[in-house]
Amino acid sequence: MKSALGQKLRALFSSSPDPSSFEELERIFYEADLGSKMARDLVLFLKDYAKKNKDPSSWVQAVKDELFRVFPPPSLPSLHTPHIILIVGVNGSGKTTTLAKLANYYQKQGKSVLIAAADTFRAAAVEQLETWAKKMGVPLIKSQLNGDPSAIAFDAIASAKAKSIDIVLIDTAGRLQNKEDLMQELAKVRRVCQKQISTSPHETLLILDATMGQNALDAARTFHQFTPITGIVLTKLDGSAKGGIAIAIQKELSLPIQWVGLGEKEDDLAPFDPKSYIDALFE
Repeated sequence: MKSALGQKLRALFSSSPDPSSFEELERIFYEADLGSKMARDLVLFLKDYAKKNKDPSSWVQAVKDELFRVFPPPSLPSLHTPHIILIVGVNGSGKTTTLAKLANYYQKQGKSVLIAAADTFRAAAVEQLETWAKKMGVPLIKSQLNGDPSAIAFDAIASAKAKSIDIVLIDTAGRLQNKEDLMQELAKVRRVCQKQISTSPHETLLILDATMGQNALDAARTFHQFTPITGIVLTKLDGSAKGGIAIAIQKELSLPIQWVGLGEKEDDLAPFDPKSYIDALFE
């Protein structure tokens, strides 16, 4: 992840600040996609910090330390058997590829995996999952185009229970422009999961494209309003993503960021590490 945030802050802090410096500071934070609330809070924090610590050379580290406190201790949830994971997010966020990466991750943990292709409105999504499933040797449950997504979820969980499969990954549609229909569909999928296993889905992971900035935050608000999200996967943190949106999401929605996507290969997925993330943001 490349970022000019650290460079801009060090340039701003190269001399003693005046009131205009703090206005510029808030703009820098906002443009880094930290969100308006976080930007204001950081400026207030730094104003107070600067009164007690006159040396500007310590201020960047102080900002990093303050941001680190936004994030809860990193952890991944305990697994059930079978463990049902619902994958949600807008089309184009990297949802289907991320599902394949998760399948690869759990396989490497020695877990058996089953994929449910419940995004039945995009033929490309099913085809993409079929390609990944064949490559990894993972069973795939699917139906014809425009089939009932909840029926696929039902069949997938039933199959997992019958075959003692550890992990079920359920892909879902991401047509956010049809918000009400989409959310009703997701709610139905959740209800069907609960008919099979009352405590499922055990995770509902929202896939967000880090390069979308504030649009990603808007999508997170919408999904979380209609579908209880348990965790975030941030994709496309490689390249030139500003990436500060992770802080805004954590600050405003208190949703844990569990994973980050770092590329297009099946191994390009890692548990989210707040310290590494913040260090990279300030490089």
